[in-house]
Amino acid sequence: MDRVQFGYHISHEQFSPINLLDYVKRAERAGFDFAFSSDHFHPWNREQGHSGFSWAWLGAAMSQTAFEYGLINCPTFRYHPAIVAQAAATIDNLFPKRFWLCLGSGQALNEAITGIHWPAKKERNARLKEAADIIRALWQGETVTHKGLITIEQATLYTRPSSSLPLWGAAITPETTAWLANWADGLVTVSQPLDKVKAVVKAWQENGGSNKPMILKIQLSYDYSKEVALQGAFDQWKSNIFGSSMLAELKTPEQFEQAAALVKPEQLFDYVHISEDPKQHIQWLTEYMSLGFAKIVLHNVNKNQIDFINFFGSKILNYFK
Repeated sequence: MDRVQFGYHISHEQFSPINLLDYVKRAERAGFDFAFSSDHFHPWNREQGHSGFSWAWLGAAMSQTAFEYGLINCPTFRYHPAIVAQAAATIDNLFPKRFWLCLGSGQALNEAITGIHWPAKKERNARLKEAADIIRALWQGETVTHKGLITIEQATLYTRPSSSLPLWGAAITPETTAWLANWADGLVTVSQPLDKVKAVVKAWQENGGSNKPMILKIQLSYDYSKEVALQGAFDQWKSNIFGSSMLAELKTPEQFEQAAALVKPEQLFDYVHISEDPKQHIQWLTEYMSLGFAKIVLHNVNKNQIDFINFFGSKILNYFK
């Protein structure tokens, strides 16, 4: 069995592009195996305070580091899938075999800025599948015309990927996971209580994904004390603890702040792995690793990135290597 790889999460909502460039270089030196990038137009709340353009940032970061990168992206509203196909192909042409793309159905927080009617989850999923088919066809050199929920006419991608790019799919619920397993090349999901993650893994494996890889993104908060780690998680992440349907429907950082107005700090323990203790983090990771994930993305949701990178590099990553 191959060693599980650990990635550093690039949170464009929380940090400026220049700071993230520093953090990702530190993460590579500390022993992280890859990086995984968000792709936001708005942050989840105004306290987070950023949202750089991830595609532009990738070019800078990948030219100054050597490990691989993944990016999660919604290719159906703010972007047209032809543009996503072109962007990914360009990245792969510049940095062969170092990039992979994960597609999701999107959140109004980022996608409703276009003014388009925000559809129900069923339609968003249907649009996502159309987009995935379009992206794959363009990567394969086809001239693509399609008129459905998404329209594209006589599009040909002349600079195609240098390597065979996988298309991963993002899911949080067993229902979406089962649907994705039929067509996605891999699954990206997020940490939840262990029984819920097990249900997602089961849905993936029983619906066509048993021979396809899985990635888990873990929300955690590390600092020099549990109290400081909790406060950091509360300040940054209290607006992100709601169910997937609410996370997809709210349109502005202000709406997320209103939804989080009654959240108490102790509630964060149910959604974020908060501890200063390396043994505790190792225990949590070991439990998730037993479910068969090929890669685990570590997202320290508080602002203290440098101490997190150094601590996890020396105490956690070295333990598993």
